[in-house]
Amino acid sequence: MKALILVGGFGTRLRPLTLSVPKPLVDFANKPMILHQIEALKDVGVTEVVLAINYQPEVMLNFLKDFESKLGIKITCSQETEPMGTAGPLALARDKLDDGSGEPFFVLNSDVISEYPFAELIEFHKSHGGEATIMVTKVDEPSKYGVVVTEEETGKVERFVEKPKVFVGNKINAGIYLLSPSVLDRIELKPTSIEKEVFPRIAADKGLFAMVLPGFWMDIGQPRDYITGLRLYLESLRKRSPARLASGAHVLGNVLVHETATIGEGCLIGPDVAVGPGCVVEAGVRLSRCTVMRGARVKKHACISGSIVGWHSTVGKWARVENMTILGEDVHVCDEVYSNGGVVLPHKEIKSSILKPEIVM
Repeated sequence: MKALILVGGFGTRLRPLTLSVPKPLVDFANKPMILHQIEALKDVGVTEVVLAINYQPEVMLNFLKDFESKLGIKITCSQETEPMGTAGPLALARDKLDDGSGEPFFVLNSDVISEYPFAELIEFHKSHGGEATIMVTKVDEPSKYGVVVTEEETGKVERFVEKPKVFVGNKINAGIYLLSPSVLDRIELKPTSIEKEVFPRIAADKGLFAMVLPGFWMDIGQPRDYITGLRLYLESLRKRSPARLASGAHVLGNVLVHETATIGEGCLIGPDVAVGPGCVVEAGVRLSRCTVMRGARVKKHACISGSIVGWHSTVGKWARVENMTILGEDVHVCDEVYSNGGVVLPHKEIKSSILKPEIVM
């Protein structure tokens, strides 16, 4: 089986992290976002993953070359010379996706995190015999999204309603699809939207079905959702493989600590924290609802909450970092400095407090 991951744009919503690497390579729960997807695809027998990309393809490919051999899966790029929307890239990668076997292929948005129930998706797709299956997830406030209206019994998609003013349903597109090769015949090689142009046409021909995604779902393409996604991911990990989570007197709730990280005496870590490879957390540190990425150092008695600390950054002694502060790569927050929602670009030194949310250039 094949899969196409829509890597697409510049990742502006996740700056300053995406100033250092393309968005799919930003760490989430101690490994690049896209790796969560590739590993799950490999588990259900996908042999080739095509990345639809228009930005820094060489950075992505150089990075993923290592994982090709480790995972035993082929990773190739299909490069856009202009942004092609969400359907154009399928037409562009047609030769890679349709090998004549008639097997369906996966299409994924690169910043979606979930339990990836791909085996169930394959089973459902084959059982209904339609042309395409989309995964949907239930939300509390459907008026903020495009809602997918389905037949309750069969899952057949009847129509799409964009940001409905009155309640028509609570299922939204989760950005995970399984498509038969015939779908490619419906897509022209030009910028096209799969959600607004292709899926409504398949639904009109009664060939589009929706499967409700079991478990959690989050689009982690912006900082607030990234932090929420981490909480949901760790909660799911607690159910699926609790042995991977940290435990001990210094741990509160769900915490993921890489085996190469070191944690000092008298720390309190959690809930909902990921500490990456090679990180050093010194004595008396308090971490909650945050990510500390590879190679970062948090000095004695610092406190970090609701924030993201980028690769190789330092948070000084008695410093306080909170309220969706995002430190880019190699940022140094000096001792006793306070950051309230600062968004700090890479390679900066912060010597004075950031009292209200602002971007530090």
